[in-house]
Amino acid sequence: MFFNFDRRYLYIFLGIVIAYTLIGYISNPANLLELLLGIPGVLVAITFHEYAHALAAYKLGDDTAKQQGRLTLNPFKHTDPIGILMLLFLGFGWGRPVQIDSRNLNRKMSVSKATAIISFAGPAANFILAVLFSIITALALKFGWLDAIDSRAANTIVEILATTIRVNIGLGVFNLIPLPPLDGSKILAHFLPFKAREWFESNEQIFYFIFLFIWITGFAGTIIAPAIKIISKALSDLILTIVGL
Repeated sequence: MFFNFDRRYLYIFLGIVIAYTLIGYISNPANLLELLLGIPGVLVAITFHEYAHALAAYKLGDDTAKQQGRLTLNPFKHTDPIGILMLLFLGFGWGRPVQIDSRNLNRKMSVSKATAIISFAGPAANFILAVLFSIITALALKFGWLDAIDSRAANTIVEILATTIRVNIGLGVFNLIPLPPLDGSKILAHFLPFKAREWFESNEQIFYFIFLFIWITGFAGTIIAPAIKIISKALSDLILTIVGL
């Protein structure tokens, strides 16, 4: 995903959010620890999300991302400082956008279909990671993999795993909102009738402003928070049942 507008507004908005959050840490330092424990999950989620976009594009014939060094799991190639801070402090954010040259895409399918696949690859990677980390957490609890270490260290590891699961689910759900510049808009565009798609794409700027409105007002969080909670609980219950806990 990619935000194509004056970042000065982002800096002002993010500065206000960080200042407000830091004030809260003064009265409740435990929240600061929760923030720090979320950093590994954020880096993993963004790295795999953007890598999946790059890999899907490469598999579909476009090597633009590969030429730019994005076909890697090196987080420094994919992270955007503002996007990371947004993800840490607001629960949703973004990485550096993966550039695609549609002229290079495999002509065995339409450009819109290829673009939709590439767009979906990012959120899909996050959901897959959420499942994998859920399985790891459940197996660790079942077989006592953390019993041999200090209880506080074990609890910290479990919390990092839990945070990583939540962040990946959150990033996946957030990006599926069908509004530009999110991945969901490109997925939706592919399934729209031709005239509707043409109208949707020609009025993209309007949908940008709609997205900005629901994002800045916090309505985006109101939309995705219940979805994250439902998916997290359903996934946890499913994995725990499978491993017999």
